[in-house]
Amino acid sequence: MRRVAFLLLPLLLTACHQEPDFDDRYDKAAKEIETRAKAMDADVAEAEKAAAASDAEPKPLPASARPANAPPSSGE
Repeated sequence: MRRVAFLLLPLLLTACHQEPDFDDRYDKAAKEIETRAKAMDADVAEAEKAAAASDAEPKPLPASARPANAPPSSGE
């Protein structure tokens, strides 16, 4: 019987563990959002750098993207 009580004691203690309060959950969510935002900013900066390196000269718009009354570009 003592052995069973000894094994149940940790279970009872974990069952009594209090849920995190609003401030703790808010801080955790804020840190997660900040981490995701920094990762997104880094991805955007990397993509912009790659685009700038590959597009030294801008490409002309395709004919479907130009207004109907616009003159043809020199790239066509």
